[in-house]
Amino acid sequence: MFTGLVEEVGRIASIAGSGGKRRITVAAERTSRELRKGDSVAVSGVCLTAVEIASGRFSADLAEETWSRTSFARLREGALVNLELPVRANERLGGHIVQGHVDGTGKLLALEQIAGGEDYWLRIELPPGLERYVVFKGSLAVEGISLTVAAVEERTVTIAIIPHTYEETNLKSLRPGDPVNLETDIIAKYVEKMIGGERAAGALSLERLIAQDL
Repeated sequence: MFTGLVEEVGRIASIAGSGGKRRITVAAERTSRELRKGDSVAVSGVCLTAVEIASGRFSADLAEETWSRTSFARLREGALVNLELPVRANERLGGHIVQGHVDGTGKLLALEQIAGGEDYWLRIELPPGLERYVVFKGSLAVEGISLTVAAVEERTVTIAIIPHTYEETNLKSLRPGDPVNLETDIIAKYVEKMIGGERAAGALSLERLIAQDL
């Protein structure tokens, strides 16, 4: 589990492989020092497994599904990625619950400094169907960053970005039109399932199974 608080911005050192399998190598001094082979690490909001660790860098394998369904398809050598290690049980949950399971990719519409201010407005176009999980003042992970929604209009979401977030993440390297990884609040999806009656149906099936065993 992650919190959406970026700990380091890494740089893609290489992308190797083909035929449905790729290995990315990320240059990241702090993160690589703490990683062990087999550990999980969030890379721009995608939970990956470190399969190789060297001085100042680590590598992770990507399935074709991960490559095609996330913003990784736009990655090139030198691209910046947000990094976060899993939260420890005794630490404060500073952001919100982030699993590293991307729900979809949005399109960055704009990232512009607010006139007369220091903050920025980030505007993203959500993929169809994802807007039902995004609410005013709710949490949304963008490229693995825990952010708060300032406004939602149909499939366009607006988020205020403070200077610290702008400077300490990969947001400053993105351009309009770039895909961005999105993960909505897990609680919203569970609530939707329960309201939709799936929970009740599952409970009934379990009761029938127990009755049959008796």
